[in-house]
Amino acid sequence: MIPRYTPPEIASIFSDESRLQRWLDVELLACEAWAELGRIPRDALPELRRATVDPDRVAQLEAEQGHDLAAFVNAVQETVGDAGRYLHLGLTSSDIVDTALATQLRDAAAVIQADAASLEAALVEQAERHRLTVMMGRTHGVHAEPLTLGVKLANFVDEVRRARARLHAATEEVAVGQVSGTVGTHAGLPPEIEEHVCRGLNLGVAPVTTQVIARDRHAAFVNALALLAAVLERLATTVRLLQITEVDEVEEPFSAKQKGSSAMPHKRNPILSERICGLARVVRGAAVT
Repeated sequence: MIPRYTPPEIASIFSDESRLQRWLDVELLACEAWAELGRIPRDALPELRRATVDPDRVAQLEAEQGHDLAAFVNAVQETVGDAGRYLHLGLTSSDIVDTALATQLRDAAAVIQADAASLEAALVEQAERHRLTVMMGRTHGVHAEPLTLGVKLANFVDEVRRARARLHAATEEVAVGQVSGTVGTHAGLPPEIEEHVCRGLNLGVAPVTTQVIARDRHAAFVNALALLAAVLERLATTVRLLQITEVDEVEEPFSAKQKGSSAMPHKRNPILSERICGLARVVRGAAVT
């Protein structure tokens, strides 16, 4: 997503710095668990916890090695000296990548849920305020019977609540980690390591994996986002239709210095609603993928 349409909180969660730090968090928690089992000396942990990760160095090594996770491990090992040999013990790449991704999706969902909760509260407030504001009801865009703006908004309240519930359920489903080793058999990696890592990241444990977390979890998550986006698009489309000059029953906010057109000073376009409609299609496209 281009910066113009990227919320800073979401951009921060999915930045290279955030991704690599989350990878490091998984590695260090695994080292702690190995130390508890006596496989790694405890006196190596302080040195390991001083590890840092430089995105530029990882990119440089990845260009040489053609493997992102191997480059990451090598880059981190360079910052901790001899103790670096204990990093990535028994782990496979997806143990790190999938588990870290689960924390990103969970944290992003929390941001989205907070925004959706604010939207729901605003819709409730407006529905109550306009419970007796009479307006023309329309079917097929044609006058039908009168209703109130409150009733129209109450429908959106109900839709947003259902969308939030779906997203909550999908987030619970996707917020699981795995540290089960190559092909997911725990052959060289006891379940205690996995349990320690997931507990430290506040994730559930995927009960069975191959060497990746099953992608139906991620598909459900993206589909929940697509449905939420569709709800927002229907709301935004309603605003756009009601803001047509010939109707002019509802308008978006328009600030004192805002300009609707470079050529026509009278224009007050529903630009926010138009953006919502366009971006909702992007989210639905991701669901297809």
